[in-house]
Amino acid sequence: MGSDKKISVLGSTGSIGVQTLDVARESGIQVKALAAYRDVDKIESQIKEFKPELCAMYDKNSAFELSKRIRSAGIKCEILGGESGVFACAEAEGTDTCVAAIVGIAGLKPVVRAIRKKKNIALANKETLVTAGEYVMKLAENEGVNIFPIDSEHSAIFQCICGNRREDIKRILLTASGGPFRGKKKEDLINVKAADALKHPTWSMGAKITVDSATLMNKGLEVIEASWLFGISPEKIVPVVHPQSIIHSMVEFKDGSIMAQMGTPDMRLPISLSLTWPQRTHHSFSVLDLFECGPLTFERPDTETFRCLALAFEAMKLGGTVPAAMNGANEACVELFLKGKIGFLQIAELIEEAMNVHIMLNKTVYDIDDVDNADMASRRFVYDKVGGI
Repeated sequence: MGSDKKISVLGSTGSIGVQTLDVARESGIQVKALAAYRDVDKIESQIKEFKPELCAMYDKNSAFELSKRIRSAGIKCEILGGESGVFACAEAEGTDTCVAAIVGIAGLKPVVRAIRKKKNIALANKETLVTAGEYVMKLAENEGVNIFPIDSEHSAIFQCICGNRREDIKRILLTASGGPFRGKKKEDLINVKAADALKHPTWSMGAKITVDSATLMNKGLEVIEASWLFGISPEKIVPVVHPQSIIHSMVEFKDGSIMAQMGTPDMRLPISLSLTWPQRTHHSFSVLDLFECGPLTFERPDTETFRCLALAFEAMKLGGTVPAAMNGANEACVELFLKGKIGFLQIAELIEEAMNVHIMLNKTVYDIDDVDNADMASRRFVYDKVGGI
């Protein structure tokens, strides 16, 4: 059961990476390579349990420390440092699937490297398709590579579409929890702090994605990702606030039928499916009890208060490198908000300003360097506006 699967895990010490290793442990999946940023203690423990052949730390000092520990423990594992080390893990020989769980645009280039080595992608890093969706999807098609979504919403859409004709899809109903500030208005959000934004009501996630959930930018990024993954225009993707996070998304067909995928808010379920499809494996993770989950409710998102969602739709409409510029500005803003240097409402304001500046520079035909340039320019714009990091 799953024992013939051989994977690399990029971002192994983050929330998705840790849960991917939970799945690997349960299903007997072989872990051939691990990559992370600088959490030496956690990745050392992972190496000891999963015995990968290769490991990389983006932070070179952390790689040096890890190498000393692994040698001292007598463990056979090659330790690499820096971006080139992460690339080596993405391309690791003998793997068939690369789990892309690095946070932010930093995950884009490793995914491109893995695709060029004809690795299937289990994609948790939504910024890969947000910033370079057209480029990445064409590359995957040319290389004969499958991209399996890990996001619970995109996994749900994937499952609902399977066995149905794409031309019969009327629209995608992309669910959102609403985040910790659901129902609040702008005046309620003036003085909220990072600690408030990090109290997600249903999901346990990393800091960046949790703040994105609070601003609804996460849902905007998911709209763009879904558009590229499934070849559906953004106008046919409708965000729906569903606070219980039981229905993970729905697909409405032209005959009026709506198919939904349901389950507990446990990321290990879509991770497992992304690694074993078309098989489904038995596991000991939580399962949904319909008699206990309570009523399910649905609301329209408040895009006046949470303007990041509307900005994402606008970025997708403009196309080219505008989504990359929007994403870069957002990553910078989230960083500044977590450090207490800007307020919650300033996130959307600064992103909109950065987008407006970039529109004049937009490249509708682009390569990875253009994506990098758009990202860096927007980050610099945001940092300059607030006086630096």
